[in-house]
Amino acid sequence: MLTLPFEEIEEVLVAILQNYNFSDEKAQLIARVHTQSSCDGVYSHGLNRFPLFIDYVKRGIININADPESIASFGAVERWDGRSGPGVSNAHQCMGRAMELAQKYTMGCVALRNTNHWMRGGTYGWQAADRGKIALSFTNTQPNMPPWGGKESRIGNNPFVVAIPRAEGHVVLDMSMSQFSFGKIHTYKLNNEKLPFFGGWDEEGNLSKDPEKILARERGLPIGYWKGSALSIVLDMLAALLSDGNPTCRIAEDGIETNISQVFICIDPENFSDPSLKDRLLDEIIDHVHDVPPMDEGDQTYYPGERTLAARKQHRKDGVPVSENVWKTITGLT
Repeated sequence: MLTLPFEEIEEVLVAILQNYNFSDEKAQLIARVHTQSSCDGVYSHGLNRFPLFIDYVKRGIININADPESIASFGAVERWDGRSGPGVSNAHQCMGRAMELAQKYTMGCVALRNTNHWMRGGTYGWQAADRGKIALSFTNTQPNMPPWGGKESRIGNNPFVVAIPRAEGHVVLDMSMSQFSFGKIHTYKLNNEKLPFFGGWDEEGNLSKDPEKILARERGLPIGYWKGSALSIVLDMLAALLSDGNPTCRIAEDGIETNISQVFICIDPENFSDPSLKDRLLDEIIDHVHDVPPMDEGDQTYYPGERTLAARKQHRKDGVPVSENVWKTITGLT
């Protein structure tokens, strides 16, 4: 495992993206998002996924010159088309637009179709929280989980994000509808590690902690079993209905995850809430969560996003851990 300065990683990624003819603006944004994700400890959707992103660019799946465009407006709700552009820049722009709508209407929603993988969904929650906005966002994916009781993957693990701004550290929930995201399962495989809990089914239909066996069929285990399965289905329905885009059943028919659907919702709390009262309420809830005897001595409880902030602080000070194999692959992309 290497440890590299944040700025060095970002500079290398920018140079690679510029070499693939990305504009300076998009190169800077995409490089920052991948670097920040790894800095925050989310390696699966940071540097580990960068080579696959470049592969999609080389294969023409991602249109590097495309920007999302507004195709319909319904007051506080808008529908946009991603035009097969980079998922990171599309999502960043659409979350930005949702924030503008929230400032005007208190709540704003942008539904996006025909886009690509947004990498770490929490990125756009942090983006909104940094601007003082509450955010909810979700995306559909290719089929990678069976509906509860089924043998074949027909639903997506459809990541879901909730962000709440807070002076002492934003609260950001970023989770997929599978027990582990497939990016995380790939990370366990890369590190030759077993999952700490069951993460999916093997080829014989048995629950497994072995990442290789799960990845062989891509049958992830829904969070909460039947509850996660149901939530995945309704998130897919909402993403497709609001964006007038593809549902999971139409994604990856040719084996490629592209032209997916996403939703970005923002609320401006300053329009109806006293910031000092809001933070006091959040602090009260967090203190109540923290002040609980741990099941195992030495452990502690956390609010969503707390460990991310700790990892970010440590890695900006000491350097970002990077797999040697991943970094060798990345530097070979130039």
